[in-house]
Amino acid sequence: MPEGLSVSEVGKEIAEHATKEEHSDDAPSADHSSRLLSIVEALLLAVVAVLAAYSGFASAKWGTESSLKLAKAATVRNFASRAQLQGLETKNFDASTFNAWFTAYSVGNTTAMAVAEQRFRAQFLVAFNAWIATDPFTNPSAPKGPTYMPEYVQPGLAESTHLDNEANSLYSEGATDGQNSDLYVRTTVFLATVLFLVGISGHFRLRTARIGLIGVGGAILITSIVLLLTTPRPPL
Repeated sequence: MPEGLSVSEVGKEIAEHATKEEHSDDAPSADHSSRLLSIVEALLLAVVAVLAAYSGFASAKWGTESSLKLAKAATVRNFASRAQLQGLETKNFDASTFNAWFTAYSVGNTTAMAVAEQRFRAQFLVAFNAWIATDPFTNPSAPKGPTYMPEYVQPGLAESTHLDNEANSLYSEGATDGQNSDLYVRTTVFLATVLFLVGISGHFRLRTARIGLIGVGGAILITSIVLLLTTPRPPL
């Protein structure tokens, strides 16, 4: 996608316009109104050159910002997946140690129960003690196991959720930055239209047609200026 109207194209158009004006001044038919129209055309082309340069710069800056944020969002998403996988592995380990404890409890092997408890992670032991406090073997309303307790915390899953939220935010910002870049490209298309209209206006000998083209080009140029003023400024 083009990032902006080439300033060299605008400069070429201005140079051609200056050459035509020079020849027009030497012609007997050149009058004051024709020279005035030529000045207006030259001013419009000069303004288009400046605005085209800015619009192209802004589009490129927003495009770069969008690419960086989208790439960072993908990286953070990978970290979130890795943290989630680690959290699931931790939960599986907690479940295996609890199953070993419960098996030992079922057969009344207190030694095996003690060994299993020693294998509990510190965070899981907190949830396990809280679950035991609910008297789960006689209380029908007790939670199904320690992993269902509010005290059971999995840092991996919490970190995964945090990273997922960060990735979503970065992706949203990257998409918005890409839209801003597209808005500047749209403005550049309008400026190219002004360049075309003003560029061909000098080829018409009929003053009414020339004024009409300049008027339409001026109106589009004003629209372009309004769009540039209302579009978010490019990042520093």
